[in-house]
Amino acid sequence: MADNENESELLDYEEDDNETTADGAGDGPAKKDVKGTYVSIHSSGFRDFLLKPELLRAIVDCGFEHPSEVQHECIPQAILSMDVLCQAKSKWAKTAYLCWLDPETRANMRKDVQEIFRNTPHEKQVMMFSATLSKEIRPVCKKFMQDPMEVYVDDDSKLTLHGLQQHYVKLKDNEKNRKLFELLDVLEFNQVIIFVKSVQRCMALAQLLVEQNFPAIAIHRAMTQEERLSRYQQFKDFQKRILVATNLFGRGMDIERVNIVFNYDMPDDSDTYLHRVARAGRFGTKGLAITFVSDENDAKVLNDVQDRFEVNITELPDEIDISSYSKLAYL
Repeated sequence: MADNENESELLDYEEDDNETTADGAGDGPAKKDVKGTYVSIHSSGFRDFLLKPELLRAIVDCGFEHPSEVQHECIPQAILSMDVLCQAKSKWAKTAYLCWLDPETRANMRKDVQEIFRNTPHEKQVMMFSATLSKEIRPVCKKFMQDPMEVYVDDDSKLTLHGLQQHYVKLKDNEKNRKLFELLDVLEFNQVIIFVKSVQRCMALAQLLVEQNFPAIAIHRAMTQEERLSRYQQFKDFQKRILVATNLFGRGMDIERVNIVFNYDMPDDSDTYLHRVARAGRFGTKGLAITFVSDENDAKVLNDVQDRFEVNITELPDEIDISSYSKLAYL
């Protein structure tokens, strides 16, 4: 009976609930809370984790050779059935397991997560991974977990994707289309994602690209789930090389061929910027992010990004070395 009462309390949390974090007082064994940096590496490869043969083969088939630092920390605990709450670089730790909480779908996602928890055994393993995991959201995540191991990156500069070239273009809003077409004509890309700020702009830009004979497709929140999945699969299967999307596609989606991301519209905050550009920085590989800056608000967000992540985002040069952001597409 007590378990049922606790589960009900767990599921029906309030958004403004300010629970004591892991640093607060409490009974029971001390939790492992890794902050500031990752722990030292104990293994040299995935084979050292004693994974099931079929899982190891799948990892090798996907092209992964060496675990990242955070994988060294989390995978052994995961094998021991421990709950894990982990903050790691976008595309850096999430070989498996995913918790995707996007602002555009958060309300529906919350209901879905709660329903899943109600229909699964009370005793279960839960792992959550995100590149951005604020101190305010951590207690909410822990409501779905049992005494999790916690791995955080409190130094935001460690979240920077160093293999990613990042530039900006200063221009007026009505100059964006011409500049975008110009760059798409001269840049060497496998696949491209173009982020915009609204459904209307997403549909209009995708249509304009198609009219200009670019192989484009759009995904946005006004579509049905079936339509989104269909278009996602077309892009993933390389049937389309350019995707125009709202923030719906800014988190969690992993398309390996994407090597260029455009912020056609500047995101509202640095968290969203990080998630967007990480679509082109898969597991430390090379990529290119180009952001259009058209007013003072855009400039402020760009400065926030540079200050927070300690990265220098320079004006787009006249020429870019192709080898710095591209590799041959594979069909």
